[in-house]
Amino acid sequence: MKYKFDYLVFIGRFQPFHLAHMQTIKIALQQSQQVILALGSAQQERNIKNPFLASEREEMILSNFSEADQKRIKFVHVIDVYNDEKWQKLVKLLVAGLAELNAKVGLIGHFKDESSYYLRLFPEWEMVELDSLEDALSATPMREAYYRGEIQQDKFPQGTIDFLENFQKTPMYQQLSEKFAQNDKTNLV
Repeated sequence: MKYKFDYLVFIGRFQPFHLAHMQTIKIALQQSQQVILALGSAQQERNIKNPFLASEREEMILSNFSEADQKRIKFVHVIDVYNDEKWQKLVKLLVAGLAELNAKVGLIGHFKDESSYYLRLFPEWEMVELDSLEDALSATPMREAYYRGEIQQDKFPQGTIDFLENFQKTPMYQQLSEKFAQNDKTNLV
């Protein structure tokens, strides 16, 4: 099969990995030999915005794909640097570490809102711009529901549901859930 790209880069935090993310990767796999997921906020400390480590997100994501597709999905871990120029250089450096010299690299994504401006930071990569997928799912309300004990089954692929159910049984989930509840009360005051 002839693909338009050697690599398509999909940047996200995937906290957690939901159906719109999965749809995006499926589209990327149709157009590219390999997909590189740039996992944002890949530092080691957890917080209520970023509850899952990069290695856990890799496991969560891959659990939703066939063995053949898993072999075509690669990961780079992008730490937060809070400087667009440094962050852009870091993403390009990490991708260059996986892609062969002269490989055709593209970027896939959706301009959801002003937070999607980062997609414009890579003009040298051809953009595969997607329309809103899965009714513009946002992970923030899904995380909030999760901390209240609810896994919104209609918004996640099965591998993610299994991962979230298992994570709910950990002391770390308990800590994050309690911290979320405290923040929720503080924000109400």
